[in-house]
Amino acid sequence: MVNLVLNENMKIYRRARTLFLVGFLVALVLFINIVDWNSDRNQQSEGWQAELRQEKAERIETLKRTDLSEETRTYLIQRIALIDYHMERNIPTEDGTMWDGINDSAGMVPLITILTIIVAGDIMAGEFSAGTIKLLLIRPASRLKILIAKYISTLIFSALLLIALFLVSVIINGILHGFGDLNLPLIEVTNDGFIVEKSMALNLWKTYLLNGVSTVLYVTMAFMISSAFRSSTMAIALSIVALFGGFMLQEALHRFSWSKYLWFTNTDLTQYLRGTPYQEGMTLTFSICVLAVYFVAFNLVSWLMFTRRDVAS
Repeated sequence: MVNLVLNENMKIYRRARTLFLVGFLVALVLFINIVDWNSDRNQQSEGWQAELRQEKAERIETLKRTDLSEETRTYLIQRIALIDYHMERNIPTEDGTMWDGINDSAGMVPLITILTIIVAGDIMAGEFSAGTIKLLLIRPASRLKILIAKYISTLIFSALLLIALFLVSVIINGILHGFGDLNLPLIEVTNDGFIVEKSMALNLWKTYLLNGVSTVLYVTMAFMISSAFRSSTMAIALSIVALFGGFMLQEALHRFSWSKYLWFTNTDLTQYLRGTPYQEGMTLTFSICVLAVYFVAFNLVSWLMFTRRDVAS
């Protein structure tokens, strides 16, 4: 199995397309962070304390309105308490620090999903279109082992992109903003209304890992379509459509209670870090269980279609 995985990884990384995808990711991270840094530098700022004082005055003024919903009023009160916490303890906000750019880069995880979908959609279908599948199947390894090796190699590629995104983001933002705020804590208000200090790095990695779950599911879908229909174009196109279509359908289907059982309403596990689940009653455990069902179903289809179908001579 190890040799099969190594062989599949060699196939992935020796292709010019893979080098282009990795280079594109790195270049985009560098470009976006440099543009954001330059924009922040050109903005006139009186310092984080002055900005917080101004924001607090605006929040207090907004609270005087009588047409505010209870949810909005609670948010404003918590935000004011958060500002007071920063001011009283002289803890700067993350704005304008290296963490500002690093956290923004975490929003590029969907791009990693797309790049991995491209590899996953072709890793199986490409063998059929090139006719190399016959050479692969005459080896002593079973079809199941071949399938697993290709799938594992795809996930390794996804993990490497995730690590590359994090490292490049930390390095470039550290160079641009300086590493002086490396130990800056994250100040948040819990669902119970308490203000807590968290590790910025730990919270960021939680965000990366939870977003990575979404990547795994969509990559598994692309791998399933590639195995079932043996068409890389179909696998890539349908998976990307499902990725972005899911984002658009979430709001439209929110009023239906059954929508919480759809995979795309559960893939964003960071909703539980923010304390804003898609529907009331949804929990992290619930979403993981729902995603596990789809994960097993997608892999089962891949296994059935690849191991049971004959390869045309």
